[in-house]
Amino acid sequence: MALHDIAQGISKELQGKSFAGSLKFDCGSDGVIILADGTASTTDRDTDCTIKLSQDNLVKLLTGKLNPMTGVMMGKLKISGDMATAMKLGKLIG
Repeated sequence: MALHDIAQGISKELQGKSFAGSLKFDCGSDGVIILADGTASTTDRDTDCTIKLSQDNLVKLLTGKLNPMTGVMMGKLKISGDMATAMKLGKLIG
């Protein structure tokens, strides 16, 4: 699954939900997904919070197969920037 397809799916999920702040899923050479202004895009920009992870782990995170806290503890994802923004994501995808 391409990041563009994942971003479109996230955009659909975000409809009608509020997400204050901006968040970047950084999948390295595979690209990025930016959540900001109620949409998801694959155009890179600065954000309040960055989560570095593989594209495979991103899919697992978004489908509930990877617990965010477990992912951090196991080193499968690294969070930098505003932790409050990262915590909001948990409520959004939970």
